Amino acid sequence: MSEHPAELDRVAVVVNGNAKRVTEDLVEMLDQIVQSGDLFVSRSMEEGQEIARRIVDRGYPTVLTGGGDGTFTQMVTWITAEAKRREKDPPRFGLLKLGTGNALAWVLGAADYKGRGVVADLARVRQKGGSRQLRLLDVEGTLAPFAGFGVDALALSHFNATKDAFRKLPILKDVGTGGLAYFVAITGRTLPKVLLQPHGRVTIRNMGEPAVRLGVDGQPVGPPVEKGEILYRGPYRGVWFSTVVYWGFGARIFPFAEDREDRFNLRIVDVGSLDVAWNIRSIWRGDYRDDRLHDFLVEHMEVSFDEPVAMEIGGDAAGSHRTVQVKLAEPIEVVDYYAPPPV
Repeated sequence: MSEHPAELDRVAVVVNGNAKRVTEDLVEMLDQIVQSGDLFVSRSMEEGQEIARRIVDRGYPTVLTGGGDGTFTQMVTWITAEAKRREKDPPRFGLLKLGTGNALAWVLGAADYKGRGVVADLARVRQKGGSRQLRLLDVEGTLAPFAGFGVDALALSHFNATKDAFRKLPILKDVGTGGLAYFVAITGRTLPKVLLQPHGRVTIRNMGEPAVRLGVDGQPVGPPVEKGEILYRGPYRGVWFSTVVYWGFGARIFPFAEDREDRFNLRIVDVGSLDVAWNIRSIWRGDYRDDRLHDFLVEHMEVSFDEPVAMEIGGDAAGSHRTVQVKLAEPIEVVDYYAPPPV
C-alpha cells in the first residue's frame, strides 16, 4: 500500500489480543473511537510483524500500543526496524494502559483502563498531546526500556512452561492460564529454586564508553571503568538494566536510570530473599541502600554466565542466555501524557 495524504494525521492503535484486559467489549469500544481501519488486533508474532509493515507503509505519524510493556517493546522494535529498512523516520509511539505491571504507564502518565482512562488518553493524543524523547536499550536487537536476569525472568519462564502444560489437560486448559498457573509456577518451581540453589555468578564487561561505578549514596566512586575492563564479577540474585526509573506497579527499582542521558542504570543484586521481604517498602520507593546492591552507569556492556540463565525483556520472557550484549539505542519520540500540549 502507498502512503495516502488523508492518513497522515491518523493514529494507529495496536492492541495485544492475548492480553487479559483486551476483551471483545474493549475492542468494540476502541473500534468506535478510532477511525476505520486504524485499529489493529495482534494475537501472534506473525500478525504483529505484518501489522508493523502495514503501519510503516501507511505512514502513520503516531502509533499507540495497548497491552503490557512487552507489547510496546515488540511493536517499537518491529516498526523501527521496518522504517529503517525503508529509510523512513519512525513514528511517535505511545501507550494505552491495558497490561498489568506497565512500567511505562508510570513513566509516560498513561491512565488506567478503569474509569475509561484509555478514552481520555486517546482524546489527548488526538488533540496533539505533548511529546518527548525516550531512551531505550538495544538488547541483542530488541528495543526495550528495561530487561534483566533474575527471579522475575525465572518466574516468567516457569509460568509459560506451566501454562503450556495446563493447556494440554482438558480439565485445566480453561482455568490454568492466569492466576492458577502463576501460583503453581511460583510456589512449585520458582521459590524452591531461588531459596535452595546457591547464588549464581556473573561477569559483566564494559564494551563502550567509560562506565561509572556508584556508591551506596548514589555518587560516583573510584576511577571510570574503561572499555574492555570488568564492571563486575561475582555472585548475584538479579542482574537488571534500565533507562527508566520504574520497573512496574510504580516500583522505583532503578533510582539512577535518569542520572545521565548517555548512560543506563545497571544494577546487580545479591540481597537474600528475607532481606527483600523485610525491606520491601524502601525497595519499592527506590531508597533502599545496601553494600550488596551494585549500581553502574553504562553505555554498552556484555553480560556472561557460566550456564544459560532465564531472561526477560520489557516484561516478557525472552528465553535463556549465556552471553548478552546490551547498549543504548537511539531515542524514540513518545507521547507524554504528563507534558502539556504544544502551543
